[in-house]
Amino acid sequence: MAPDRIAIEQAIKAKIVDIADQLGEDARALTHDELIPATGLIDSAGLLQLLAWYEHHFQIPLAQDEITVDNLGTIATMAGFALKKKGLL
Repeated sequence: MAPDRIAIEQAIKAKIVDIADQLGEDARALTHDELIPATGLIDSAGLLQLLAWYEHHFQIPLAQDEITVDNLGTIATMAGFALKKKGLL
């Protein structure tokens, strides 16, 4: 059974909350359509950590040209991109 969009979004948000917590920030109120880099909740190293986790967790290798705000800028776009890469959208 393939993971659904809500479960994917919840996993992504949980990881963002975890990374932000390590940096002394509280990301629990982050909405699924907020632009993650613009929130200031995680720094550039945190963004790299998030992308590495994303690739590993969802088993999706990311090409350099796929790492864009349009594909990975928000929780919602990250979930949609994962589903698309898995051929589920």
